[in-house]
Amino acid sequence: MLQRLATSLRFRFVARQSAIERQAGAIPYAIVDGQLAVLLVTSRRTGRWVFPKGGLMEGLDPHEAAAQEALEEAGVEGIVAGQPLGVWRTIKRRGVTVKPIEVDMYPLRVTQQHETWEEQHERRRHWAGLREARQLLYDPYLADLAAMLKNVK
Repeated sequence: MLQRLATSLRFRFVARQSAIERQAGAIPYAIVDGQLAVLLVTSRRTGRWVFPKGGLMEGLDPHEAAAQEALEEAGVEGIVAGQPLGVWRTIKRRGVTVKPIEVDMYPLRVTQQHETWEEQHERRRHWAGLREARQLLYDPYLADLAAMLKNVK
C-alpha cells in the first residue's frame, strides 16, 4: 500500500516537470490445466520482473505494438486484445534524467512460444501463477493488472 502511494506521488512529481511518454505493453498469459499463468520477463537495466513493454511503433496500433514487444522481449506470439486492461504508470531513468511513462497494458493469449528470440541474451522469462507473479513483480500494480485476466479468460 505504501509502495503504491510512493510510486503515485513520485510519478505526479516527475510528470509536472516532463511530458508523459506513452507506451504499450503486453501481459502474456495462458491457461494451463485450468489455471491462469502469466509470462514475466526481466528488465534489461535492473533485472526486475516485469511484463514486455516499449514505445509505440509507427504503422502499428498500440495493441499491435504490445504484441511486437512480447515477441521481441519474451519470444511469444498470440492473440492480443484490442483494448487494454488498464494503464501502468512508471518512471524511466535515463542516466540522470527521469521520465514519466504511461503504459497501456494489453492481454495477450499466448499461442506460440519460440525457443530462440531477439532479446534472449538480455532477458530471462518465467511462467508464473498469479500468486507467484504477485510476489515476483516489482510493482504491485502490475500484479493487480494481471489479476484482472481472471475476467478475460
